[in-house]
Amino acid sequence: MAVQHDHLAALKAALDPGDWSDDADLIAPHLVDWRNRYHGRTALFLQPDSTEKVAHILRWANRHEVALIVQGGNSGLVGGGIPDQSGSQVLLSLKRLNSIRDAGSDGHVIIAEAGVTLAAVQQAAAEQDRLFPLSLASEGSATIGGLVSTNAGGVHVLRYGTMRSLILGVEAVLPTGEIVHGLGRLHKDNTGYDLKSLLCGAEGTLGVITAASLRLYPAIKSRMVAMCALPTMAAAMALLARLDAESGERLMAFELIPRFGLDLVCRHLPDCRDPFTKPHDWYILAEWASSARDEPLGPLAERLLAGALEGGLIHDAVLAASEGQATDLWRLRHHLSEAQKAEGASIKHDISLPQAHIPEFIEACSHQLAALVPGIRPCIFGHLGDGNLHFNLSQPKGADPQNFLDRWDEISTLVHQMTIKAGGSISAEHGIGQMKAGLLAAVKDRASLQAMAAIKAALDPKGILNPGRILKPAS
Repeated sequence: MAVQHDHLAALKAALDPGDWSDDADLIAPHLVDWRNRYHGRTALFLQPDSTEKVAHILRWANRHEVALIVQGGNSGLVGGGIPDQSGSQVLLSLKRLNSIRDAGSDGHVIIAEAGVTLAAVQQAAAEQDRLFPLSLASEGSATIGGLVSTNAGGVHVLRYGTMRSLILGVEAVLPTGEIVHGLGRLHKDNTGYDLKSLLCGAEGTLGVITAASLRLYPAIKSRMVAMCALPTMAAAMALLARLDAESGERLMAFELIPRFGLDLVCRHLPDCRDPFTKPHDWYILAEWASSARDEPLGPLAERLLAGALEGGLIHDAVLAASEGQATDLWRLRHHLSEAQKAEGASIKHDISLPQAHIPEFIEACSHQLAALVPGIRPCIFGHLGDGNLHFNLSQPKGADPQNFLDRWDEISTLVHQMTIKAGGSISAEHGIGQMKAGLLAAVKDRASLQAMAAIKAALDPKGILNPGRILKPAS
């Protein structure tokens, strides 16, 4: 689909001057992803500030069959919001849709537009003495539209679920320009197909999310954060089972950190330090939280970790004695990706596995990767509590970064094949985007793929929204 100059001129004339730009310097940051893997070009950069303007743009694109690439905070990790190199795709940014329409006036729901950052929603909830529990490292830049569109996960899925569990309704614009007015506040609504759940996780291929009704929870009144040193991955899984069984709903996070990852964070981030006096193979960052003001969690954590120490599940543990210490421990986890980036080239995977298979999978996959690429350095971390691992691999020490990255497909094929064999998923929370669109045939049965293609064809018959994402275009 090529975009004609006169079509672009007509669109510009119909919009306000602040709604579009062809300034190369302004557009440049939007044409490269965070990992610096995808670089694109665009004929025009659109940044509307209302749902009605988004609808006008989609009607224009549908009429003239112009491809639109939708972008939120540009914090995605699979190239979903970056246009291709043809220059024919128009980039639609939702960052100016940045109003909180209802800041939780009833204590149960916040209604936020697509360009509002996750951090801003969290703050608005806190000001109402409520909690919006989605939490991830990029919350200062990730926006609500992108988080809904990718069904974001994060560190609290263990207790609260993914984004799909946290939305009560969405407002969205379909590819034809029609607006879905679905900003409901209801927990139960069985009046037909659940469009919000369909659009959530569709990565902008079925419609453009312009606002969402977000579910609030009681504010956290007490919490305890601890970091534990473990001898093996099997011990980590046994520790998870014990804490889960004895903590009730208080266990809020259970995050895996490898020794290599901790070394990277301490080496590359000046505000990070190793909380232990000697190294260990694996670490777990655990958090307990309660909305009850009079429920101290320190004694619970101390009792559970003392039992784990006595039983040989952990070698050592550090419990945060203050909010500052809790923040310092979480910083070690949240800076892992940044530290790995500073170390050199890395090849990353976002997989989920049946929890019982995780220890053997890590051992077997690491062994095969070492045989394939001698000196490769696995940095395996993530949301062990819900089975989601970021199976990341750093280049061998002293290796040429580009030579390592040139083996991306070969290395990822091995990891993904072993993941599928273990009954896992090749995309736990990052989505499909451009990166994995060619892999769905290996993980989805024919009926599922046909159903997905039929839905896409019904809602976006001209294929204008985020082409090449999730489903590869028919050749």
